[in-house]
Amino acid sequence: MRNATVLGRAALAVALLAPAACSDFLDVTNPGPIADDALNGREAMPGLVVGMAADLSAAVSQVSIWSVLWGDDLRHSGTLGAPTIFTQGIIAPEDVGPVWNDMHRARWVAEDGIERMQDVLGSDYSTSELAAEANVYAGYANRILGENVCDAVFDGGPAEPYTVHFTRAEEYFTQAVTLAQAAGSTTLQRAALAGRAQVRAALGDWTGAATDAAVLPVDFRFDAIFSENTGREENGWYGVTISRGEYTVWGSEWHSNPDPRAPWEAALTSSGDTAVAANGYTLWLKQQKFTSNADDIPLAKGTEMLLIRAEAALRAGDVTGAMAFINEGRAAQDMETVTATTAAEAWTILHRERGADMWLEGRRFWDTRRWFEETGDAHLDWLNGRDKCVPVSREEVLSNPNF
Repeated sequence: MRNATVLGRAALAVALLAPAACSDFLDVTNPGPIADDALNGREAMPGLVVGMAADLSAAVSQVSIWSVLWGDDLRHSGTLGAPTIFTQGIIAPEDVGPVWNDMHRARWVAEDGIERMQDVLGSDYSTSELAAEANVYAGYANRILGENVCDAVFDGGPAEPYTVHFTRAEEYFTQAVTLAQAAGSTTLQRAALAGRAQVRAALGDWTGAATDAAVLPVDFRFDAIFSENTGREENGWYGVTISRGEYTVWGSEWHSNPDPRAPWEAALTSSGDTAVAANGYTLWLKQQKFTSNADDIPLAKGTEMLLIRAEAALRAGDVTGAMAFINEGRAAQDMETVTATTAAEAWTILHRERGADMWLEGRRFWDTRRWFEETGDAHLDWLNGRDKCVPVSREEVLSNPNF
Protein backbone atom coordinates (compact mmCIF):
# COMPACT_ATOMS: atom_id res chain seq x y z
CA MET A 1 0.00 0.00 0.00
CA ARG A 2 2.83 2.42 0.87
CA ASN A 3 4.60 1.69 -2.45
CA ALA A 4 1.43 2.22 -4.44
CA THR A 5 0.89 5.61 -2.83
CA VAL A 6 4.44 6.77 -3.49
CA LEU A 7 4.27 5.55 -7.07
CA GLY A 8 0.98 7.35 -7.59
CA ARG A 9 2.37 10.68 -6.41
CA ALA A 10 5.48 10.33 -8.57
CA ALA A 11 3.43 9.50 -11.64
CA LEU A 12 1.16 12.50 -11.08
CA ALA A 13 4.13 14.86 -10.84
CA VAL A 14 5.61 13.54 -14.10
CA ALA A 15 2.27 13.64 -15.87
CA LEU A 16 1.88 17.34 -15.19
CA LEU A 17 5.14 17.96 -17.04
CA ALA A 18 4.86 15.37 -19.80
CA PRO A 19 3.15 15.65 -23.20
CA ALA A 20 -0.46 14.49 -23.30
CA ALA A 21 0.50 11.62 -25.61
CA CYS A 22 2.43 10.02 -22.76
CA SER A 23 -0.49 10.07 -20.30
CA ASP A 24 -1.62 6.56 -21.24
CA PHE A 25 1.67 5.16 -20.01
CA LEU A 26 1.52 6.97 -16.66
CA ASP A 27 -1.91 5.94 -15.40
CA VAL A 28 -1.74 4.41 -11.94
CA THR A 29 -4.60 2.68 -10.17
CA ASN A 30 -4.59 2.73 -6.39
CA PRO A 31 -6.01 -0.65 -5.34
CA GLY A 32 -7.25 0.74 -2.03
CA PRO A 33 -7.01 -1.03 1.32
CA ILE A 34 -6.04 -4.68 1.27
CA ALA A 35 -9.06 -6.88 1.89
CA ASP A 36 -8.86 -9.12 4.96
CA ASP A 37 -9.38 -12.22 2.81
CA ALA A 38 -6.20 -11.38 0.90
CA LEU A 39 -4.24 -12.38 4.00
CA ASN A 40 -5.68 -15.89 3.94
CA GLY A 41 -3.07 -17.28 1.60
CA ARG A 42 0.32 -18.84 2.13
CA GLU A 43 1.98 -16.13 0.09
CA ALA A 44 0.78 -13.56 2.64
CA MET A 45 2.35 -15.27 5.66
CA PRO A 46 5.85 -13.70 5.41
CA GLY A 47 4.35 -10.22 5.23
CA LEU A 48 2.06 -11.02 8.14
CA VAL A 49 5.04 -11.91 10.32
CA VAL A 50 6.98 -8.83 9.21
CA GLY A 51 4.00 -6.78 10.39
CA MET A 52 4.18 -8.47 13.78
CA ALA A 53 7.86 -7.59 14.08
CA ALA A 54 7.18 -3.99 13.07
CA ASP A 55 4.45 -3.52 15.65
CA LEU A 56 6.59 -5.09 18.35
CA SER A 57 9.45 -2.73 17.52
CA ALA A 58 7.09 0.26 17.71
CA ALA A 59 6.03 -0.83 21.20
CA VAL A 60 9.63 -1.36 22.30
CA SER A 61 10.53 2.14 21.12
CA GLN A 62 7.73 3.84 23.06
CA VAL A 63 8.25 1.77 26.21
CA SER A 64 12.02 2.17 26.24
CA ILE A 65 11.83 5.97 25.96
CA TRP A 66 9.00 6.69 28.38
CA SER A 67 10.01 4.13 30.98
CA VAL A 68 13.36 5.84 31.63
CA LEU A 69 11.33 8.33 33.69
CA TRP A 70 9.05 5.74 35.29
CA GLY A 71 12.25 4.06 36.47
CA ASP A 72 15.61 5.73 37.04
CA ASP A 73 17.56 5.27 33.79
CA LEU A 74 17.63 8.99 32.92
CA ARG A 75 16.33 12.34 34.17
CA HIS A 76 13.79 14.61 32.52
CA SER A 77 15.21 17.75 30.96
CA GLY A 78 12.65 18.72 28.34
CA THR A 79 9.25 20.25 27.71
CA LEU A 80 7.17 17.46 26.14
CA GLY A 81 3.80 16.99 27.87
CA ALA A 82 3.58 13.41 29.12
CA PRO A 83 7.23 13.10 30.19
CA THR A 84 6.84 16.31 32.21
CA ILE A 85 4.07 14.57 34.17
CA PHE A 86 5.93 11.25 34.40
CA THR A 87 8.94 12.86 36.06
CA GLN A 88 6.66 13.79 38.97
CA GLY A 89 5.92 10.11 39.53
CA ILE A 90 2.45 10.34 38.00
CA ILE A 91 1.42 7.81 35.34
CA ALA A 92 -2.18 8.78 34.57
CA PRO A 93 -4.76 7.13 32.27
CA GLU A 94 -5.04 10.28 30.14
CA ASP A 95 -1.30 10.29 29.40
CA VAL A 96 -0.60 6.66 28.52
CA GLY A 97 -2.76 6.18 25.42
CA PRO A 98 0.16 5.95 22.95
CA VAL A 99 2.10 3.34 24.90
CA TRP A 100 -1.02 1.38 25.88
CA ASN A 101 -2.10 1.26 22.24
CA ASP A 102 1.35 0.32 20.92
CA MET A 103 1.78 -2.51 23.43
CA HIS A 104 -1.66 -3.96 22.78
CA ARG A 105 -1.39 -3.56 19.02
CA ALA A 106 1.80 -5.63 19.08
CA ARG A 107 0.08 -8.29 21.19
CA TRP A 108 -3.15 -8.44 19.18
CA VAL A 109 -1.50 -8.43 15.76
CA ALA A 110 0.76 -11.33 16.76
CA GLU A 111 -1.95 -13.37 18.48
CA ASP A 112 -4.55 -12.85 15.76
CA GLY A 113 -1.91 -13.56 13.12
CA ILE A 114 -1.08 -16.86 14.78
CA GLU A 115 -4.72 -17.94 14.59
CA ARG A 116 -4.77 -16.99 10.92
CA MET A 117 -1.55 -18.91 10.27
CA GLN A 118 -2.97 -22.03 11.91
CA ASP A 119 -5.98 -21.89 9.57
CA VAL A 120 -3.94 -21.15 6.44
CA LEU A 121 -1.02 -23.52 7.00
CA GLY A 122 -2.95 -26.44 8.44
CA SER A 123 -0.67 -29.36 9.26
CA ASP A 124 2.35 -27.44 7.95
CA TYR A 125 2.00 -25.03 10.87
CA SER A 126 3.75 -27.47 13.21
CA THR A 127 7.00 -27.30 11.22
CA SER A 128 6.81 -23.69 10.05
CA GLU A 129 9.67 -21.34 10.89
CA LEU A 130 7.29 -18.42 10.33
CA ALA A 131 4.94 -19.88 12.92
CA ALA A 132 7.82 -20.15 15.39
CA GLU A 133 8.73 -16.52 14.74
CA ALA A 134 5.13 -15.39 15.22
CA ASN A 135 4.94 -17.13 18.58
CA VAL A 136 8.20 -15.49 19.64
CA TYR A 137 6.72 -12.06 18.87
CA ALA A 138 3.49 -12.87 20.73
CA GLY A 139 5.57 -13.95 23.72
CA TYR A 140 7.65 -10.78 23.83
CA ALA A 141 4.60 -8.56 23.31
CA ASN A 142 2.95 -10.13 26.34
CA ARG A 143 6.17 -9.96 28.35
CA ILE A 144 6.38 -6.21 27.71
CA LEU A 145 2.79 -5.74 28.82
CA GLY A 146 3.28 -7.79 31.96
CA GLU A 147 6.31 -5.77 32.97
CA ASN A 148 4.57 -2.43 32.56
CA VAL A 149 0.79 -2.50 33.06
CA CYS A 150 -1.20 -2.47 36.28
CA ASP A 151 -3.95 -4.68 34.84
CA ALA A 152 -4.28 -7.04 31.91
CA VAL A 153 -7.14 -6.29 29.54
CA PHE A 154 -7.79 -8.46 26.50
CA ASP A 155 -9.82 -7.28 23.52
CA GLY A 156 -12.55 -5.39 25.35
CA GLY A 157 -12.67 -7.76 28.30
CA PRO A 158 -12.52 -7.08 32.05
CA ALA A 159 -9.44 -6.20 34.04
CA GLU A 160 -7.32 -9.18 35.09
CA PRO A 161 -4.08 -9.48 37.08
CA TYR A 162 -1.10 -8.20 35.09
CA THR A 163 0.62 -11.55 35.67
CA VAL A 164 -1.77 -13.11 33.15
CA HIS A 165 0.44 -11.54 30.49
CA PHE A 166 3.43 -13.48 31.83
CA THR A 167 1.48 -16.74 31.86
CA ARG A 168 0.31 -16.07 28.33
CA ALA A 169 3.85 -15.22 27.22
CA GLU A 170 5.19 -18.45 28.71
CA GLU A 171 2.67 -20.43 26.65
CA TYR A 172 3.66 -18.67 23.44
CA PHE A 173 7.37 -19.08 24.13
CA THR A 174 6.91 -22.77 24.89
CA GLN A 175 5.06 -23.23 21.62
CA ALA A 176 7.80 -21.28 19.84
CA VAL A 177 10.48 -23.59 21.26
CA THR A 178 8.64 -26.62 19.90
CA LEU A 179 8.03 -25.04 16.49
CA ALA A 180 11.60 -23.75 16.20
CA GLN A 181 12.99 -27.20 16.96
CA ALA A 182 10.75 -28.74 14.31
CA ALA A 183 11.75 -26.07 11.80
CA GLY A 184 15.44 -26.40 12.63
CA SER A 185 15.89 -22.76 13.69
CA THR A 186 18.44 -22.39 16.48
CA THR A 187 18.05 -18.61 16.43
CA LEU A 188 14.31 -18.71 17.13
CA GLN A 189 14.68 -21.51 19.65
CA ARG A 190 17.16 -19.40 21.61
CA ALA A 191 14.97 -16.31 21.34
CA ALA A 192 12.05 -18.29 22.75
CA LEU A 193 14.09 -19.81 25.58
CA ALA A 194 15.43 -16.38 26.55
CA GLY A 195 11.94 -14.90 26.60
CA ARG A 196 10.65 -17.83 28.61
CA ALA A 197 13.47 -17.40 31.12
CA GLN A 198 12.42 -13.76 31.54
CA VAL A 199 8.75 -14.51 32.16
CA ARG A 200 9.40 -17.54 34.35
CA ALA A 201 11.51 -15.29 36.55
CA ALA A 202 8.67 -12.77 36.57
CA LEU A 203 6.29 -15.52 37.70
CA GLY A 204 8.66 -16.59 40.47
CA ASP A 205 9.73 -19.84 38.79
CA TRP A 206 13.43 -19.20 39.33
CA THR A 207 14.40 -22.83 38.81
CA GLY A 208 12.72 -22.90 35.40
CA ALA A 209 14.12 -19.49 34.54
CA ALA A 210 17.67 -20.52 35.38
CA THR A 211 17.30 -23.77 33.41
CA ASP A 212 16.23 -21.89 30.28
CA ALA A 213 18.85 -19.18 30.78
CA ALA A 214 21.64 -21.75 31.05
CA VAL A 215 21.08 -22.77 27.41
CA LEU A 216 21.99 -19.33 26.06
CA PRO A 217 25.61 -18.39 25.24
CA VAL A 218 26.94 -15.16 26.69
CA ASP A 219 27.09 -13.51 23.25
CA PHE A 220 23.44 -14.27 22.47
CA ARG A 221 21.27 -11.29 21.50
CA PHE A 222 17.77 -11.01 20.07
CA ASP A 223 16.69 -7.53 19.00
CA ALA A 224 13.75 -5.37 18.14
CA ILE A 225 14.77 -4.12 14.69
CA PHE A 226 14.84 -0.47 13.63
CA SER A 227 15.86 1.55 10.58
CA GLU A 228 15.70 5.08 9.21
CA ASN A 229 13.56 4.10 6.22
CA THR A 230 10.48 5.81 7.70
CA GLY A 231 9.61 7.56 10.94
CA ARG A 232 7.63 4.54 12.13
CA GLU A 233 10.70 2.33 11.74
CA GLU A 234 12.97 4.55 13.86
CA ASN A 235 13.78 3.80 17.48
CA GLY A 236 13.13 7.42 18.45
CA TRP A 237 16.19 7.86 20.66
CA TYR A 238 18.15 10.25 18.47
CA GLY A 239 15.54 12.98 18.48
CA VAL A 240 14.93 13.11 22.23
CA THR A 241 18.47 12.66 23.53
CA ILE A 242 21.01 13.52 20.82
CA SER A 243 19.51 16.29 18.70
CA ARG A 244 17.27 17.64 21.48
CA GLY A 245 17.75 17.29 25.21
CA GLU A 246 14.42 15.94 26.41
CA TYR A 247 16.26 13.45 28.63
CA THR A 248 19.65 13.72 30.29
CA VAL A 249 22.07 11.49 32.17
CA TRP A 250 22.75 14.38 34.55
CA GLY A 251 21.51 13.62 38.06
CA SER A 252 21.15 9.89 37.43
CA GLU A 253 23.20 7.07 38.95
CA TRP A 254 25.11 6.75 35.69
CA HIS A 255 26.27 10.35 36.01
CA SER A 256 27.45 10.09 39.62
CA ASN A 257 28.73 6.52 39.34
CA PRO A 258 29.66 5.90 35.66
CA ASP A 259 29.65 2.52 33.96
CA PRO A 260 30.94 1.72 30.44
CA ARG A 261 27.65 -0.03 29.68
CA ALA A 262 25.85 3.28 30.23
CA PRO A 263 27.91 5.62 28.03
CA TRP A 264 27.31 9.35 27.82
CA GLU A 265 28.99 12.59 26.81
CA ALA A 266 28.32 16.21 27.60
CA ALA A 267 26.74 18.47 25.00
CA LEU A 268 29.07 21.44 24.74
CA THR A 269 28.56 25.10 23.94
CA SER A 270 30.84 26.95 21.51
CA SER A 271 32.92 28.02 24.51
CA GLY A 272 33.35 24.44 25.69
CA ASP A 273 30.95 24.56 28.64
CA THR A 274 28.27 21.93 29.23
CA ALA A 275 25.13 23.04 27.43
CA VAL A 276 21.70 23.16 29.02
CA ALA A 277 18.99 20.83 27.75
CA ALA A 278 15.61 21.57 26.19
CA ASN A 279 14.06 22.92 29.38
CA GLY A 280 16.64 25.72 29.51
CA TYR A 281 18.27 24.94 32.85
CA THR A 282 19.19 21.24 33.29
CA LEU A 283 22.66 20.20 32.16
CA TRP A 284 22.58 18.16 28.97
CA LEU A 285 24.51 14.91 29.17
CA LYS A 286 23.75 12.84 26.06
CA GLN A 287 23.34 9.07 26.25
CA GLN A 288 25.64 7.34 23.77
CA LYS A 289 24.12 3.87 23.70
CA PHE A 290 21.64 4.56 20.89
CA THR A 291 23.20 7.28 18.74
CA SER A 292 21.19 6.52 15.61
CA ASN A 293 17.49 5.99 15.02
CA ALA A 294 18.49 2.78 13.24
CA ASP A 295 20.13 1.21 16.30
CA ASP A 296 18.39 -2.01 17.33
CA ILE A 297 17.16 -2.47 20.91
CA PRO A 298 17.75 -5.83 22.60
CA LEU A 299 14.77 -7.88 23.70
CA ALA A 300 17.04 -10.44 25.40
CA LYS A 301 20.79 -10.96 25.79
CA GLY A 302 23.15 -13.64 27.00
CA THR A 303 24.52 -11.32 29.69
CA GLU A 304 20.98 -10.90 31.03
CA MET A 305 20.62 -14.68 31.15
CA LEU A 306 23.67 -14.82 33.42
CA LEU A 307 22.05 -12.22 35.66
CA ILE A 308 18.87 -14.31 35.82
CA ARG A 309 20.98 -17.26 36.93
CA ALA A 310 22.74 -15.01 39.45
CA GLU A 311 19.44 -13.84 40.91
CA ALA A 312 18.15 -17.43 41.07
CA ALA A 313 21.30 -18.43 42.94
CA LEU A 314 21.05 -15.48 45.30
CA ARG A 315 17.43 -16.27 46.09
CA ALA A 316 18.57 -19.81 46.93
CA GLY A 317 21.17 -18.42 49.32
CA ASP A 318 24.18 -19.12 47.11
CA VAL A 319 26.17 -15.88 47.23
CA THR A 320 29.30 -17.47 45.76
CA GLY A 321 27.39 -18.90 42.80
CA ALA A 322 25.58 -15.63 42.20
CA MET A 323 28.81 -13.66 42.08
CA ALA A 324 30.35 -16.21 39.71
CA PHE A 325 27.53 -15.65 37.21
CA ILE A 326 27.78 -11.87 37.60
CA ASN A 327 31.52 -11.92 36.98
CA GLU A 328 31.18 -14.23 34.00
CA GLY A 329 29.03 -11.59 32.35
CA ARG A 330 31.41 -8.81 33.31
CA ALA A 331 34.39 -10.75 31.96
CA ALA A 332 32.62 -11.14 28.62
CA GLN A 333 32.44 -7.32 28.51
CA ASP A 334 36.08 -6.85 29.57
CA MET A 335 35.16 -5.55 33.01
CA GLU A 336 36.91 -6.19 36.28
CA THR A 337 35.71 -8.69 38.87
CA VAL A 338 33.45 -7.52 41.69
CA THR A 339 33.22 -9.21 45.08
CA ALA A 340 30.63 -9.68 47.79
CA THR A 341 30.81 -11.63 51.03
CA THR A 342 27.22 -11.16 52.22
CA ALA A 343 23.83 -11.54 50.58
CA ALA A 344 23.11 -7.85 51.13
CA GLU A 345 26.27 -6.86 49.27
CA ALA A 346 25.48 -9.29 46.46
CA TRP A 347 21.93 -7.92 46.09
CA THR A 348 23.25 -4.38 45.80
CA ILE A 349 25.67 -5.48 43.07
CA LEU A 350 22.98 -7.44 41.24
CA HIS A 351 20.61 -4.46 41.19
CA ARG A 352 23.28 -2.27 39.63
CA GLU A 353 24.42 -4.96 37.19
CA ARG A 354 20.92 -5.35 35.77
CA GLY A 355 20.55 -1.58 35.57
CA ALA A 356 23.81 -1.19 33.66
CA ASP A 357 23.46 -4.25 31.45
CA MET A 358 19.95 -3.33 30.24
CA TRP A 359 20.24 0.44 30.42
CA LEU A 360 17.66 2.22 28.20
CA GLU A 361 16.22 -1.11 27.00
CA GLY A 362 12.85 -0.67 28.72
CA ARG A 363 13.55 -3.15 31.54
CA ARG A 364 14.55 -1.01 34.54
CA PHE A 365 10.99 0.03 35.41
CA TRP A 366 9.99 -3.59 35.91
CA ASP A 367 13.06 -4.37 37.98
CA THR A 368 12.55 -1.45 40.36
CA ARG A 369 8.83 -2.20 40.60
CA ARG A 370 9.24 -5.88 41.44
CA TRP A 371 12.11 -5.42 43.86
CA PHE A 372 10.34 -2.60 45.71
CA GLU A 373 7.07 -4.51 45.99
CA GLU A 374 8.87 -7.64 47.13
CA THR A 375 11.44 -6.29 49.57
CA GLY A 376 11.00 -2.54 49.95
CA ASP A 377 14.77 -2.16 49.64
CA ALA A 378 16.03 1.06 51.15
CA HIS A 379 17.95 2.11 48.05
CA LEU A 380 14.64 2.09 46.15
CA ASP A 381 12.90 4.43 48.58
CA TRP A 382 12.70 7.04 45.81
CA LEU A 383 9.73 4.97 44.59
CA ASN A 384 7.68 5.91 47.66
CA GLY A 385 4.64 7.89 46.54
CA ARG A 386 5.29 7.26 42.84
CA ASP A 387 3.12 5.29 40.43
CA LYS A 388 4.74 1.94 39.66
CA CYS A 389 2.74 0.66 36.68
CA VAL A 390 0.88 1.85 33.59
CA PRO A 391 -2.87 2.14 34.25
CA VAL A 392 -5.61 1.23 31.79
CA SER A 393 -5.68 4.08 29.29
CA ARG A 394 -8.49 6.60 29.24
CA GLU A 395 -9.40 5.50 25.70
CA GLU A 396 -9.75 1.89 26.85
CA VAL A 397 -11.90 2.95 29.82
CA LEU A 398 -14.21 4.98 27.60
CA SER A 399 -14.60 2.27 24.95
CA ASN A 400 -14.68 -0.85 27.14
CA PRO A 401 -18.10 -1.62 28.73
CA ASN A 402 -16.36 -3.46 31.57
CA PHE A 403 -15.03 -0.18 32.96
